[in-house]
Amino acid sequence: MAAPVFILLGPPGAGKGTQARILQEDFGLVQLSTGDLLRAAVGAGTPAGLAAKAVMEAGGLVSDEIVLAILKERLAQPDTAAGVVLDGFPRTAVQARALDVLLAETGQGVTAAISMEVDDEAMVDRVSGRFTCAQCGEGYHDSFKHPAVAGTCDKCGGTEFKRRADDNAETVRARLHAYHDQTAPLIAYYEGKGLLERIDAMETIPAIRQALGAIVNRVTA
Repeated sequence: MAAPVFILLGPPGAGKGTQARILQEDFGLVQLSTGDLLRAAVGAGTPAGLAAKAVMEAGGLVSDEIVLAILKERLAQPDTAAGVVLDGFPRTAVQARALDVLLAETGQGVTAAISMEVDDEAMVDRVSGRFTCAQCGEGYHDSFKHPAVAGTCDKCGGTEFKRRADDNAETVRARLHAYHDQTAPLIAYYEGKGLLERIDAMETIPAIRQALGAIVNRVTA
C-alpha cells in the first residue's frame, strides 16, 4: 500500500504547523513544510537546492518546478515511508495538478486534503497576538498561551522572544483575503476529486488534534 499523503490547507495562523507536528507525533507522518524543505535543500546542496539558491540570490521567486523537484528529492528519502503531511503546498490548483503528476510517478496520490476553516476576524486577533521563542521557535500568544514562567520559554529555557513584523491586524487581513482568493479554486479541486475534508480550526488545539486523528484513521483504514 502506498504511503499516505495528507495536505493541510488553511490561512496563516490557522495552526497548520502545530497540527502537522502533532500528526507527526501521533501517526509517524513526516511534516513537510515548503519553507523548511527549501532551506534544507539549499543547505544540503542538492541539485534542486542549488537551483533554488541561485534564484533566491538573484532576488527571484522560486518556481513551482524547483519546489516540486525539492519535494521529489525529499519524498525519495526512506523516513517518508510511513506517510507525509504537506504544510504550505500546494497553494494553487496548478500546483495541485503538478503534485498529482509527481505522486503518480511513484504510485502515490493525495489521501486527503484537510481544510482548516477559520473565522477571519477571530484570526486577526489570533495572529496579531502571537510570538515565538527566539532560540527554539516555540510558539506563544498574548491571550491563549503564555510561558508557564513569564519571560522564560517552556521548551528550552530561552529568555528572548520575537514577533513577526507582518503579524499586525492590517497585514493579516490582507493575507487572509489573498488566501481566500488563491485557495478557493484549490478547495474546489480537491472537493471535486472527493478528497476534501473540513475541520473547524477555531476549536482548541486538543479538539483539532482529535478531529484530525479521526480523519487520518478513517481514510487510512
